[in-house]
Amino acid sequence: MKSVALAVEDSSPSGIAGTIARLIASGDLAPGDRLPTVRELAVDLGVSPATVSHAWQALASVGLIVSRGRSGSFVRAERTTWLPPRSRSLTELPDARLDLSTGTPDPLLLPDMGPALSRVSSRAGTPNYFDEPVIPELETILLATWPFVPGVLTIVDGAMDAISRSLDLLLKFGDRVAVENPGFPPVFDLLDHYGTERIPVELDGEGMRPDSLVEALHRSPAAIVLQPRTQNPSGVSTTTERARELARIIRNSRNAEHTMIIEDDHSGEISSSGDVSLGTFLPDRVIHIRSFSKSHGPDLRIAAVGGPKEFMDRFIARRILGPGWTSRMLQTILYDLLTEPTTVDQVALARRTYRDRQRAIAAALRDNGWEIATADGINLWLAVDDERDAVVKLAAAGIRVAAGTPFLSAPGGQFIRVTVGQIREDFASVGAQLAAAGTA
Repeated sequence: MKSVALAVEDSSPSGIAGTIARLIASGDLAPGDRLPTVRELAVDLGVSPATVSHAWQALASVGLIVSRGRSGSFVRAERTTWLPPRSRSLTELPDARLDLSTGTPDPLLLPDMGPALSRVSSRAGTPNYFDEPVIPELETILLATWPFVPGVLTIVDGAMDAISRSLDLLLKFGDRVAVENPGFPPVFDLLDHYGTERIPVELDGEGMRPDSLVEALHRSPAAIVLQPRTQNPSGVSTTTERARELARIIRNSRNAEHTMIIEDDHSGEISSSGDVSLGTFLPDRVIHIRSFSKSHGPDLRIAAVGGPKEFMDRFIARRILGPGWTSRMLQTILYDLLTEPTTVDQVALARRTYRDRQRAIAAALRDNGWEIATADGINLWLAVDDERDAVVKLAAAGIRVAAGTPFLSAPGGQFIRVTVGQIREDFASVGAQLAAAGTA
């Protein structure tokens, strides 16, 4: 095992762990490879066994290695093979004192479902299979709050269901799709599944950068996929002025005459920013999706989709040949949650709480020398000196974060994504640990 020892330049616990992590990332250590024992490596490095043991604990805490008792420690093999590659890289990590890797809402800030469930009929309905797929009262309230007037609006089983079904109708193998950089890993996995080429569009503090979109449109994408507010992972929300400018660029581009725009408003009512949409300026080109997972509960599996009539008619017709419609019982529950005053107040409190948590962690980072803008929603995107080293250092401190690589649609930079919405206290300490881990 001298080869492992020879690669170690810093013999501290974090230095040893960082070396092993880089060997795994490069493929020099493959899944299933046996690592040197704690005692063997300690002798080779001239350090105490406790030093190596701490490094091993840090690597195990982020799921890179696994102990098999007397058989030794091994590079962990992938187990969730049913997950797509980028999604797989964000899962299967062991428990941590503070898990900031998930991108999910704080369960304590989700509204109480009990009252809504108690008001739904205890008997399942028996609608005609060809009834309208959206219950009228829910459609009315959604249309009243939609950022533009859609030709048709319907309900589906979550934002990714809506994105997938939209792309089914839009894409052919080999098409190009413009996506945000950074962006949402499951969308990238989905586009790989369709055999498409991703065109990265860079972001700034107001959304997609106009110059980067102009460059992307030169390649005639079939679709543009973007998150107009609380962008995951960056937390950036598109301004109205930027949306207007992007719409103008698309409208005036000869290469974008047939390009459709898919907007994923995944955080919905927990976003502090307004629901800005390019559909305000290009109503015949925009498919706007609003999810209720982060605001009302991921297990509701419900989202609304609105867009031009011709496209949405095809969308609904194809869905009729599959699941048909989203359960009207679930739709009734969502309507209750959107209109019952106590629940409305609970969601408003969650929105303010997430905003306060973002401000608190941003202030803590500034106190430690990091100049950072306050993000919207539940996630924070941090540039670090060494991504893997930062993940390992934080794991050693009992904090789990997501590595940034799966979120990049084009290579470049070192990042981590932090689900700030899960931090309930001790912001000063967490901010200090994030800052310390971000510097190699």
